[in-house]
This record gives sequence, C-alpha cells and structure tokens, in this order.
Amino acid sequence: MLKILRINTRTREYRFEDLGDYAGLGGRALTSRMVGREVPADCHPLSAANKLVMAGGILACTNAANSGRTSVGAKSPLTGGIKESNVGGQFAHKLPKLGLLAVVFEDKPATDAPFVTVLVKKDSVEFLDAADIVGKCNYAAHDVLKARFGEKVVTALVGPAGEQCLMASNIQFSDPDGRPSRSAGRGGLGAVMGSKKIKAVVLDPEAKDAVEMADPEKFKVARKRWTDILMGHPVTSQGLPTYGTAILVNIINEAGALPTKNFRTGRFDGAQKISGETMTETIKARKGAYKHGCHTGCVIQCSQVYNDKNGEYLTTGFEYETIWGFGANLLIDDLDDIAIMDRTCDEIGLDTIEMANTMAMAMEAGLVPWGDSKGAINLLKKVGTSDPLGRILGNGTVFTAQAFGVDRVPVVKNQALPAYDPRAVKGVGVTYSTTTMGADHTAGYAVCQNILKVGGDVDNLGKAGQVEISKNLQVATAAVDSLGLCLFVAFAVLDTPDALQVIADMVSGLIGKPYSVDDIVGLGVNCLKDELAFNRGAGFTKEHDQLPAFFRNEPLPPHNTIWDFTAEEMQAAKVG
Repeated sequence: MLKILRINTRTREYRFEDLGDYAGLGGRALTSRMVGREVPADCHPLSAANKLVMAGGILACTNAANSGRTSVGAKSPLTGGIKESNVGGQFAHKLPKLGLLAVVFEDKPATDAPFVTVLVKKDSVEFLDAADIVGKCNYAAHDVLKARFGEKVVTALVGPAGEQCLMASNIQFSDPDGRPSRSAGRGGLGAVMGSKKIKAVVLDPEAKDAVEMADPEKFKVARKRWTDILMGHPVTSQGLPTYGTAILVNIINEAGALPTKNFRTGRFDGAQKISGETMTETIKARKGAYKHGCHTGCVIQCSQVYNDKNGEYLTTGFEYETIWGFGANLLIDDLDDIAIMDRTCDEIGLDTIEMANTMAMAMEAGLVPWGDSKGAINLLKKVGTSDPLGRILGNGTVFTAQAFGVDRVPVVKNQALPAYDPRAVKGVGVTYSTTTMGADHTAGYAVCQNILKVGGDVDNLGKAGQVEISKNLQVATAAVDSLGLCLFVAFAVLDTPDALQVIADMVSGLIGKPYSVDDIVGLGVNCLKDELAFNRGAGFTKEHDQLPAFFRNEPLPPHNTIWDFTAEEMQAAKVG
C-alpha cells in the first residue's frame, strides 16, 4: 500500500502516513482534497499555512500508456485560489518505487534559513545543503545533481524565479533524457516551493520497488486495449507525434482564433513561419528529434528535441502555447528566437504562458517594440536577477500591467489567457471564465468540439452548447488529471465508445475491486467540488467568472465576434 510522506520544512521532521481518508484518490483529486481540507482558504499563499503537494495519479504506479503525469497542488500566489499544475517527467513513476503516492511540504522556515535539497528515500528523508546549486539556473543545477546522484536522477527544481518567490515562477521536473525540461508551469507554485526554502527535490535513484497488481491479468488485457485505442486514433498516433502540439498553429490561425498582438485579431501573417510543419522540418534538418516522450511509457510522443542552427541542443517540449505566446501574440515570427525564450523560461523557472503575456504588457508599455524578439529575450533574462525590472516582470501579467499603466490585460482570476481567443472558440472561453484554476485551456479543452470536431461538433462562434461541453470537459479533465493520464488521451477517448470502460478496467485490475465509468466521473465531480469550495472560502464569487471587458466590447477580426456571455450564464458551467 502506497503512503503519503509529510515533510515539515521548518523543523525538518517527517513522517510516512497511511492514506486513510485519502484512499482511492490520486493526482489532482488528491492534491485538491488535501489543499481543501488542510490549507486555510484565506491564508497568504507564501505563509506557513500553505502546503505544497506533489502527487502521482492513480495509475502512475502502473505501466499503462501515458500514465506518468504528476499533479502539484497548493494555494496559488498568482490567482489567490486553489491550484493544480500538471506536469510530465519521471517523478510520478518514480514515487511509487519509493512506496509513495504523494509528498507534502508543510510549514515554512525562517526567512534567513538556507535553501536545501530534499532527498527522499524509501524510509527516510535527508536535508542536504543546497549552497552548490542556489542561484543557478535549472540546467546547471540539474547537472550538479546528476554528477552527485547519477545521470538519470529524478528531480523537481526551482530556478532563480522560484528562489525569489515570484508569482510567475514554476517548478521544473526532469524528463527521460535527464534534462529539467518539464514544467509545472501555471499559478506560481515555484514561489510556494521557494518560500519553503526548497531548491530541489531528489527521489532516491536506488529505489526500484514495484507495486503489485491485485488482478494482473485483468490489468494486462485492459492495458493492451488502451494502447491500441491510443495508437488507432489519427490525432494521437499521427498528428501529435509528427508535428507536436504546434500542429495547432495553422489550424487555429485558419479558424481566426489565434490571438495576435495581445488579442487584437485572430490571424497572424507569420503563422506559417512558426507552425508545427515548419518546426518539424527544422528539427529534421538539424538532426533533432520530432518524436519524443515527456515521460517513460508515453506512446503519443508529442514532445520533441529542438536544436539550434549549429545542431546543438536548445530546448525540448516546444509547445503550441509557448510558440503562440512568444510568437503571434508578440508579432514575432522567428522560431529560433521563440525557442530561446522557451529555454530561457525553463532555465529561470517561469511559466511560458504567463511570461508571454507579460512580454505583451511590456510591449504595450513601450519597453520594447512589437515584434522585437531580441528585446523580449533581453527582458526575460532580467528575471531572477537583482534588476528591479526583472522583479516586476517575474510577477506576471497583471503585476507588470499595473506597474506600467497598461489597461488591456487578458487574464481571469489574475492568470493570463492561453492561445485561443475566446471570441472565436467560445467553449474555451467558458472554461477560461469558470474553471477554478484561472484562465486555463487544459481545464476543459473545448477546442476538440469547437475546432477539431473530435467528440462532437459545436459551432465555435455561437453560444449554443458551449456551457454544456465546457462543464462536461471540466469534469472529464479533473478525472484524467486524477488518474495521472496525459490530457491528450482525451482525443482518442472522446471518439472511442469503450475507452472509459477500459480505463476503469485498468484501475480495477490495479486495486482488485470493481471500478466503473461512474466511479471515474465521480472522481472528477468530487475534485471540482473540492476546488470550488476552497475558492468560495478564498472570496471568489460569480463576478470572478468572467472575461475582461475588452472581449465583450471589441469584435475580433476576421469573424468580428464578441464575447457575449453574462456572469449569470457562466454559473451553469459550475459543478454542484
């Protein structure tokens, strides 16, 4: 039976606990339940009362395809509400080998306490002096840890932004190639880790224990069918492996929904230069890898390794959101410079979506001209240094806008919008408005039905059906996050009648008890109820479930549509 490890970051005491009331949960369901029960909703996110939870999903202890996602939960410094940030990498698969489902970091050291590296072993925890990696960017810090613990050491790191407790800071997790390239990006959770004076978490490389299946044969049959489902769908077996998520650049641009120049229009003239097709051609020419998994057991392989003009490694996990944010939204069409910005964020420990929108605020303010990629790179590199401008930028979109008097600020609950204009993909607009997480496309990815026509066909420009698909997808996503599955399995699941039953059978084979599709749905529903209850306690009301006014007042070219939902209409997208 897996356990929960609780670590007091002030006293450096720790204890291993049975799951107790948390039995049957994993991933996001576990992090949100723990935060909801154990963290005062009205506490300061950087106070001792907040907790940082890292949890593998229910299926993370198995070899089910695409089951290696980690949920990181806390009260968000950026939104002021509950936060689950989802990430790939090796962490979720390594935790069960230590007999653990989750690690919980509690309390807070004194302000002048030194940073530590927390080494988690099967039956103990060591607090190691982190002086050799404090102040280092993530790749350099990870190299030090590799030299000490081995090439494939599994880590979670904060960069200089997290050390400074900046609100756009993330937590970087190590990938199968031993690089700190996977980001628990959204919500500023790197600041929570930094506030607890943790520079790095290292999972003991010697841990190799496997979790036994209660019904191995049932799991084996279901797992094979699960792999066949993913390998039989054109999106998960062809589109994503060939072009990564950047396949969406041309698709969303053609739909007139690619936010350009800080959400002023839905089409970007330079889209082809930063498209997934161009990215893949560039990767092939430079002998990188256009198929790459973010964790062991990934069969979709939508990540990639992007080399620079000299054929040297530059970045990996080059996502659509990042390419859009540092590209179309800033009027930049130089893919290499966008890749440099991606790597810079990974090094400093910053959420690329938040920082891309922050760069738009800097351009609105005239700090650098629109389209100036070199200027944007220079601004990014100030974050995490002693430069006061870096402190401003590193605290995200709203903070930067306030500092420079910018009034066109694309956020919900203080978190910056991702790469789909809600006036042209209205199902995602409902999700942006109503999710507990702040503006977050992954919380209810209605692009499936609005644009890609996967799992249904709902007109992206109209109001009809948008609330319903967003609500249903928010439930489904919470369940997927709780199971520890990659969000992209949803493409195949939505089009395959027996997919949910197959997932239920895998869980049943693991635990040796009946597990149904209704149990999966219940997992998602209860997760959202926990999150909504926390946010109500934190002071959120229906007025927070709405987009900024300019989306309602400015028609979006080329379709000239506006956001035309009221705050009252958005309440129908809530669970419970």
